[in-house]
Amino acid sequence: MAQAKIQAKMSDAMCSKFSRTLSMADRSGQLLESLDQLEMRVEALREAASAMEQERELILETIQSIQSGQELRNISAGEKEELTLTANRLMGRTLCVEVSVGTIRNSQQEEALRQATSVIDEIVQRLLDDMVSGRQRLLALHAACVTEAPPVPIDQKFQAIVISCALEDQKKIKQRLETLMRNVANAEKNIKIMDHQKLEDPKANGCQ
Repeated sequence: MAQAKIQAKMSDAMCSKFSRTLSMADRSGQLLESLDQLEMRVEALREAASAMEQERELILETIQSIQSGQELRNISAGEKEELTLTANRLMGRTLCVEVSVGTIRNSQQEEALRQATSVIDEIVQRLLDDMVSGRQRLLALHAACVTEAPPVPIDQKFQAIVISCALEDQKKIKQRLETLMRNVANAEKNIKIMDHQKLEDPKANGCQ
C-alpha cells in the first residue's frame, strides 16, 4: 500500500513537471512570436525614419537649388525679396526637423566608413578647385557603388572600401555621391546659362 502511494506521488510529480514544461514552452513560443513582430515593427520604423531623413535632405537640396538658381535672378527685386524670404523660412523650418538613424558597426566597418568619408571630402575639395577633373573622379566613385554595369571606369579601391562598410552606410555613401552629382549638374547648367547670356548681351544691345 505504501509503495503504491509512493509511486502515485512520483507519477503526479512527473505529470506536474511535464505540464509545467509544456506551459513554459508555450510561454516561450509566445514571447518569441512577440519579439518577431516587434522586430518587424523596428525595421519598419527604421525604414520610415531613413525615408524621412532622405526626404529632409532632398527638400533642403531643392530649396538651395532655388536660392542659387538662375530663375531667381530673372525676376524683379520685389518679387525676388519675397521669394528669398519664403525660401529662407522654409529652410529654417526644415532644419528644425531632426531625424537620425544610428548604425551598429564593428571596428572594421568604422574604419571603412572613415576612409570612404575622407575620399568623398577630398572630391568635394577637388570639385571646388577643378570641376572638370573632380566630376570625372566623382563619376568613378559613384560607379563603384552601383550594381549595374556603369558607362564609366570604376574606382576599384574605393569599391573595396565601400564593400567593407555596413550596409546602411553603403546606401548613405551612394546617396551622398548622387547628391553631389546633382549639385555639379546644376552648377554646370547655371554656368552655361550665365555664359550664354553674356555672349548674347552685345547682340541684345545692338553691338556687332
